[in-house]
Amino acid sequence: MVIIPVIQDFIEGLHVPILLTVGILTILAFYTGRTMKYLRLPSIIGAMIMGALLGPSLINLVSENVQEQLSFITDIALGFVALSIGLELNMDSLKKQGWGIISIILSECFTAFILVAGGIYLLTGDLPLALIFGAVAPASAPAGTVAIIQEYKARGSLTKALYAVVGFDDGLGIIIFGFAAAFAKSILIADMGGPAVGFREMIGEPFKEVVLSLAVGTIIALLFSILVRKTKSGRDIFIVTFATVFIATGIAQYFHFSLILTNMMIGIVAVNTQPNQVYQSISEQLKEVMPLIFVLFFGLAGSHLHLSLLPALGLIGVIYFVCRTAGLMSGAWFGAVMGKAEKKIRKYLGLGILSQAGVAIGLALIVKDDFTEYGTWGAHIGTAVITTVTVTSIFFEILGPITTKIALKKAGEINTE
Repeated sequence: MVIIPVIQDFIEGLHVPILLTVGILTILAFYTGRTMKYLRLPSIIGAMIMGALLGPSLINLVSENVQEQLSFITDIALGFVALSIGLELNMDSLKKQGWGIISIILSECFTAFILVAGGIYLLTGDLPLALIFGAVAPASAPAGTVAIIQEYKARGSLTKALYAVVGFDDGLGIIIFGFAAAFAKSILIADMGGPAVGFREMIGEPFKEVVLSLAVGTIIALLFSILVRKTKSGRDIFIVTFATVFIATGIAQYFHFSLILTNMMIGIVAVNTQPNQVYQSISEQLKEVMPLIFVLFFGLAGSHLHLSLLPALGLIGVIYFVCRTAGLMSGAWFGAVMGKAEKKIRKYLGLGILSQAGVAIGLALIVKDDFTEYGTWGAHIGTAVITTVTVTSIFFEILGPITTKIALKKAGEINTE
């Protein structure tokens, strides 16, 4: 359409201040989200739609330059999402689910990896490409799941299970990615006539990232616990919490740790060591600020949806989308059966873990950056992975919240009224 470039040029010529852009995005995303209730859809879908309209694909008010300047908001939002997940992981309640949660996480991650890798290999015959696609598949986007749980005030065993699974499966996903990427690189190096990658190098980095993320999160959590014990006011506790999330997220960024695992550990330690009134105070304060964070996060997430990439989905994208969906759902069901989880967890948990965005795109960017040094084959893998994961994330980010709401409703854990 001719009108779109004209609008984009006009907006670019205005040089809209960054704060004005944030204000416009926030208010429009908020009210668009409110209208979604008439379609019986989660409000974050409306925020994403408005973000896409204001993003580079259409109006370009939230341009790529603006997105880069506001990237810290995404990191902060993920930090608070991870903290919220951790605060729901009370060890007493987890013990009741016991082996079931571990079984589900192992099963859904490895089943998604196997089905996606197998599907891509059957289609292309390219083993390194198949391994990388399979390794990216388990990565989830916990923000979408947590947003739905909090929007509809979901409560119950399925809700608890979802918190645990979307919190911990990224850790396992990172380890799987480390193994698969190292093995794929060894194939590419051998093809170029170079030495193979050693086993110790293969497992070192992913394990180090996960272990150090959890360790640093625990240390920060212990310091946080000392501070909040001496703080009486709920408002003051939240200020300390806010600062702690910023510190943990900043440290995770600086040392390239997982900010989700680091912040999640703060919540886990807090809920399992602090007096109930401290935990309740943190939770109540978070409930007040999380809606704003979600509006900003999903508005910005929507602006990253490059609609022009949709035609590039191709058969690889279709295979990836179908196999990942089938792998997560069947894997979650099988893991729940093996772990003897209750019936509604077996039936519905798989519907609540389909969202995929930030972590997967981050892993795809790592592939694109790292694999270019392995010749034409490596460059091809990098391009194929980043394009496909970016495009399929559009569908997963729209589908995931909807299926999560369906799962929680069928399990009787939300009141949609």
